Amino acid sequence: MLMDIKQLAPNRSWCPISFVLALARVFSLCGIFVLSANAMALDPLRATDKEIPHLLGLGDPNDFLPFESRPTKQSVELGRFLFFDKRLSGDGTIACSSCHLPSRAFTDGNVVSTGIKGLRGHRNAPTVVNRLYGRSFFWDGRAHTLPEQTREPFLSPVEHGLSQRDLLSMIRSIPGYRRLFREAFGSHVTEDGIATALTHFQWTILSGNSPVDRFDYHGDATALPAAAQRGFLVFRGKGGCVRCHAGPNYTDEQYHNLGVGWESTHVDLGRYSVTRQPEDIGAFKTPTLREVARTAPYMHDGRFKTLREVVNFYNHGGVNNPHQNPMMRPLFLSDDERADLEAFLNNLSGEGWQQAVSPRVFPE
Repeated sequence: MLMDIKQLAPNRSWCPISFVLALARVFSLCGIFVLSANAMALDPLRATDKEIPHLLGLGDPNDFLPFESRPTKQSVELGRFLFFDKRLSGDGTIACSSCHLPSRAFTDGNVVSTGIKGLRGHRNAPTVVNRLYGRSFFWDGRAHTLPEQTREPFLSPVEHGLSQRDLLSMIRSIPGYRRLFREAFGSHVTEDGIATALTHFQWTILSGNSPVDRFDYHGDATALPAAAQRGFLVFRGKGGCVRCHAGPNYTDEQYHNLGVGWESTHVDLGRYSVTRQPEDIGAFKTPTLREVARTAPYMHDGRFKTLREVVNFYNHGGVNNPHQNPMMRPLFLSDDERADLEAFLNNLSGEGWQQAVSPRVFPE
């Protein structure tokens, strides 16, 4: 039997303030943004291309776009070319999409990522889905903005393996790219232009309107299987998952030590490497749970192959260590509760990001 929807809607009793907030929420969800099948620009650019469905569950993307850097059709399309172009690496084998594959919701399915010459990094590639809503970037948050993040992989010796000079020279040597930069920015190829174009394209990689959203926001009891509805209760209640995986994007964008990797001989210091604050030792950013069913393996070191392994890890309270987040504790979930929680997570797969596909032909 399906559970009463009201059970999953705590604190929604009638009051004037609640009504106003709820009404505001409805209006915010009614904003439509438009993208073509080839990742065209966001509203308010008023592109006339094919609309994608409303991304129910997310904030209006226009509210998150900085006034000084509004995307255009031209800048988004330029960013799409740059994102998928393997020529922009030291040996011509690596593109941004090599670690962020559309077929895997913009992850790569590997424990850790592989760059030029088969060199391996030391962390799992996180999804770029919904990075428009992000407040910091990389597992340790060392980049404060998405344009800042886009620069680093090109210059990393184990990723694209380029110098800044080589990257600029490579792109400037291609007439098609010089034309696209003029059309997008009215200028020649620049490092800032590369970062901006890649940022504008990634802003269009969004995920919303999942079965959970249709159930939670529209009250559609048929959108979510009974097991997932029970899992929603575990997520919000006994499991305490919502304490970190909060808000429309299911992340607090904060850093927590769960004990992952603490049993190994070499502990990744995580956020501490950036802040040098003792409380950040072994802490990593909370990832979004949107598309989580498609983005295995999990954790910053890719140690867990399945969602059930992740749920079991949390159920045991992580790995105890001197810097572990105090919220980590055994959950004592039953087998059925863990199965229901997994069913809920499997229903956070949505739509919107599927339109961000590789070009068939690249600039020459």
